[in-house]
Amino acid sequence: MWSAGFSRSTGVHLMETRFWYECELVMTALFTLLPEAVATIRADGKQAILRELAGLFADVYGLDAATVLAGLEDREKLGSTGFGRGVAIPHARVPDLGRPVAAFLRLELPVIFDAADAMPVDLVFGLLSPEQAGTAHLHALAAISRTMRDEHMHAALMQATDAEVLYGLLSNVIDRDAA
Repeated sequence: MWSAGFSRSTGVHLMETRFWYECELVMTALFTLLPEAVATIRADGKQAILRELAGLFADVYGLDAATVLAGLEDREKLGSTGFGRGVAIPHARVPDLGRPVAAFLRLELPVIFDAADAMPVDLVFGLLSPEQAGTAHLHALAAISRTMRDEHMHAALMQATDAEVLYGLLSNVIDRDAA
């Protein structure tokens, strides 16, 4: 892991925790995406994807997996977050969260997700926001939607060799769009 110390470039005291990084954190005005929140998984259905996503949010951001899963499931009951064209954007508002956070999953095999276009999903971009985050949640969703609508980005994400490359692609586009 990273060593403790002081970063002159950021003015941040670096600690040996998963929350402090030097040049490894994508934090936009809209949401935070950490490198550990990007993975490739095998899932056998929509519910398995939601469980994996909730577990990833819990592990990376220190949230309660059961609370996250309940929020994601409650949102799915309102209508599928299957965005179309092979993408799902599960999202929810949860308690005890200071700012929106994101996680990204690439699926080894496409999974039926009840998307509007009935196409199976192979990319999942999850978003959690604080309970009181009204328009901030909607702006973050819109930014994710714009990213995932890009056909070149979709192709690049599908061809990425590992989670590090996935994270690099996502952080580059997020940084570019935030500028």
